[in-house]
Amino acid sequence: MIAQLASVVFFQFQPASGMNSILMMVAVFAVFYVLLILPQQKRQKKWQAMIDGLKSGDRVVTTGGIVGIILSIKQGEGADVGSIILRVAPDNLKLEVSRNAIASVSVSDSGTKS
Repeated sequence: MIAQLASVVFFQFQPASGMNSILMMVAVFAVFYVLLILPQQKRQKKWQAMIDGLKSGDRVVTTGGIVGIILSIKQGEGADVGSIILRVAPDNLKLEVSRNAIASVSVSDSGTKS
């Protein structure tokens, strides 16, 4: 009796075949790619376009929360990404920050959005 019950349980709980396991892993990877990787790539391209479009006079916000107006842009060489000289109110303080530190471009003084 126990042997019959064990054989029934064994046949009911057989592991999935190798092909089913591979298909399940491919499906999980596809969902992961669509939900996580594609949106991140879109955000990265949008951010890179924003950084490439920076010009003197734009008002920017850094990742540290500093708001300033771009005075000049220094292009980097090789692995160096370059830097940006900002004028920060109220004392017209000049700060040099990495281009990677720019979080967003806000409406400039002339009223145009960049």
